[in-house]
Amino acid sequence: MTVPSISEQSLDGAATEEADASPHSAGGPRREIAAPQGYFVVIGSDEARRVCGALQSAGHRVRHLAQPTDEDLRRALAQDLPEGAVAGVAILLDDDVESLRYALAVEHIRPGIKLVVTVFDRTVAEQLVRVVPNCQVTSPAEVAAPVLLAACLQPDLLALSRTSSGHVGARWEKDGVRLETYRPPRSLRYRARLGKIRGQLRPHDGSSRIMLTGLAGLLAVLLADWSWAVTLNHRPPVEAFFEAVRTVAAVGPASAHGSSAYLLFAAFAMLVTIVFTAVFTAGMVDRLLAPRSIGMVGPRALPRAGHVVVVGLGQVGLRLCTRLQDLGIGVIAVERDPAAPNLRLAKALGVPVLIADATDRFVLRKLSLHTAQAMAAVASDDLDNIAVAVAARAVAPDLRVVIRAGDHEAIAETQSLFRIGTVHDLGSLSAAYTTASLTGLRPRGVLAHGRRLWVEHGGGTFTPWPHALRCDHQPDAA
Repeated sequence: MTVPSISEQSLDGAATEEADASPHSAGGPRREIAAPQGYFVVIGSDEARRVCGALQSAGHRVRHLAQPTDEDLRRALAQDLPEGAVAGVAILLDDDVESLRYALAVEHIRPGIKLVVTVFDRTVAEQLVRVVPNCQVTSPAEVAAPVLLAACLQPDLLALSRTSSGHVGARWEKDGVRLETYRPPRSLRYRARLGKIRGQLRPHDGSSRIMLTGLAGLLAVLLADWSWAVTLNHRPPVEAFFEAVRTVAAVGPASAHGSSAYLLFAAFAMLVTIVFTAVFTAGMVDRLLAPRSIGMVGPRALPRAGHVVVVGLGQVGLRLCTRLQDLGIGVIAVERDPAAPNLRLAKALGVPVLIADATDRFVLRKLSLHTAQAMAAVASDDLDNIAVAVAARAVAPDLRVVIRAGDHEAIAETQSLFRIGTVHDLGSLSAAYTTASLTGLRPRGVLAHGRRLWVEHGGGTFTPWPHALRCDHQPDAA
């Protein structure tokens, strides 16, 4: 479906200017509607500064609070403010507990007020909406996941969202954004399936290799003894298997059947199995005692082709991994912190996680980057993501690299030197979603095309949205 026109919306100043500059808007003169200015209260730090700046640029009045007390909230939400009635409140914090506390406090002071709250945990979000129906819950990870997912799969996809009937992709055409039902190409699905099969019983660490070596040695001795007993000693297969198991168990054959050569072989095999048993036991004990998030068989085995490497297992990384799994694409998560809070959840979801430093080229080579579909560097630190992208380019120059970025100057400086990958500013995406929610839209998502942002809302239509500049004032301490 092609977007026919650019909608009018209440973020009148900056959005109207962006829409007029767009060559892809519908033909004919567009009627500008001057929306009344509102008074908003924004609570938070980094993302809140973007939202505050976007509202200010549109002519709205904003009260920006960092970590207000209850008395500060009462003064900011007072009914008889000279600025007028409060049009909405945005609570944009990284801590779900703090967000929940402020949301309940605002609802207590001003029941029924328009409220937009950032909450990462889905259970907390569901309970908050149930208790405060006028609250709209958002998460930067949920907003960014469709954009990052699309960038990992195809360069011309702008976003890829899940619906009740399947996946819907957004593509850019000369006359606007087009939505279409999406299914991964057959070649990609074949490579991903083959990569999962190739990853079975392919150990990636020393202890796993030791354990498999010992197990392979024991099985080899068992098969050799059974074959000798059946072919040369003409023993029944079941009885020969019983004799072979006794040899592997180092208790010897039940009776001295066979030639002297077989007896020498059995004696030597029992000595060898002692070594193989020790090797197998050492590897098994190490795997049982050490915390591991990668299996040798099953869904948590490392895929070897057609997969996506996700560096950083925060909220963004975990959601990206689960979205890729929904599409049948193999995924490997790399996390530096062995005590990361999402490790147990990733293990429960069947996501293989390698605990390592992704800037190490030796680590990257173990991830089969040359046969991977893409790599997404989505850690919370921009400089770490740049370092990972540069290291990945050195290992696999043709690899598609997707980078989560913010406003750090190093991103622009590095891009000016050479193309390191597809960069998406999650702060701008989340700020656009929040601002659209505050100013009257019920956004379904935000996508980026070049330097442009587009907000999706009802009916599958898209509205061009300005990039949010941070406000030029410090948040009020009180």
